[in-house]
Amino acid sequence: MSLPSLDRSASASAPAPASAAVVVARLRAAGCVFAEDEAEMIMSAARDAAELAEMVERRAVGLPLEHVVGYAEFCGLRIEVDTEVFVPRRRTEALVQRAAALAPSRAVVVDLCCGSGALGVALADRLDEVELYASDVDPAAVRCARRNVAAAGGTAYEGDLFDPLPAALKGRVDVLLSNVPYVPTVEIELLPAEAREHEARVALDGGADGLEVLRRVVAGAAEWLAPQGVLLFETSERQSDEAVAAVAAAGLRARVTTDEELDATVIVASLS
Repeated sequence: MSLPSLDRSASASAPAPASAAVVVARLRAAGCVFAEDEAEMIMSAARDAAELAEMVERRAVGLPLEHVVGYAEFCGLRIEVDTEVFVPRRRTEALVQRAAALAPSRAVVVDLCCGSGALGVALADRLDEVELYASDVDPAAVRCARRNVAAAGGTAYEGDLFDPLPAALKGRVDVLLSNVPYVPTVEIELLPAEAREHEARVALDGGADGLEVLRRVVAGAAEWLAPQGVLLFETSERQSDEAVAAVAAAGLRARVTTDEELDATVIVASLS
């Protein structure tokens, strides 16, 4: 696929080492634990000294690093991430890995609640041929996803869950990725400030028990999945039993997989 892979040596435009020391010191003073790594990313992204100074200050006052530099590192790819758009988490790479293991080499893939479109793009990068679609209810996320998904040959739609997708996809989807929001509403205020203050609430809030959006997804999934298609979503370990129950209530079969290294819980649902 045409999305750029990460090149960690690409820092030819970075400021001189003396400036690097100043950047690291400013970031460290602001509480950035990985100040050296963040400084390298910011300096590589900045086009001139003025932009560098602005980016450093934006990071120092608490903006997520990915919003500062304009991209996230995900599954070895550079995914564009605009301000206020949900930043793909490293643990979600487990979902992509599991999907890649289950998908046919030529697949129809839908990324629901797509955010930046990272999941669908990363899966497309691992398969031979993909017909890729994505949707999200947040206009800002869709604007961002359209750039990422287009680079992978796909299309992103704005709307609620399945509503904006082409009807012709019904019964054809081999892999349905849905990284639904699963934080209970009362726990939003307990999230780190970077997420709580700088990512769209609609991308975080899963309702009273964190599973409200998931229930709507599984209720509609059967009509869209191909006969051997699979739905994959991420949840927390403590919510996994209730999530499996929601899948079963929708008439689907669920399998729970975990990745201890990434601290991830992924549920795979299928028609049989």
